[in-house]
Amino acid sequence: MRHPVLSAPLGTEAHNLADLIDLYESNYVRLMSLVPELAQIKQTVVSRVAGAQDLYLTVSENFRYTTSLRLTYAFRDGDGISLEPHARICVYHDARAVELVSHCRRRRSRKVNPWQRVRMPDLERRWEMNWFLRKWLRFCTHQGHLFLACMSEAPASDPFVEARSA
Repeated sequence: MRHPVLSAPLGTEAHNLADLIDLYESNYVRLMSLVPELAQIKQTVVSRVAGAQDLYLTVSENFRYTTSLRLTYAFRDGDGISLEPHARICVYHDARAVELVSHCRRRRSRKVNPWQRVRMPDLERRWEMNWFLRKWLRFCTHQGHLFLACMSEAPASDPFVEARSA
């Protein structure tokens, strides 16, 4: 049975810490299905699927209980490379949870509600960001992206390095 909060549309109800933890755990399962051999990836790798944008993954830090990684598409234009959504993700192996720490996804303007005692703005911000990660990981998997040590290839040039130098 699906968790009612995880199947509800974004913004339809207030969320609590337990809901956010459930979302982190759901994102862990989704990320591990996209990158089942995460511990074996030591460099930038790319997943190429016919008819889809190349997906880049770089492991930034790898420790016993946590792994920090970046996941993005690299869009090339006349001005260089644009990394979007350029997601920074933290994997908590012991808790089997994944958190989207930051991204540069284009934002639509929206009204900012004042802080209320019953609503926690930071919790809502984290919920929104990690709900986006949930949808994006599902989309990547649906497209057929997969990072396996034997299948993933190192890109000819590292878009993370190119974007920094531009």
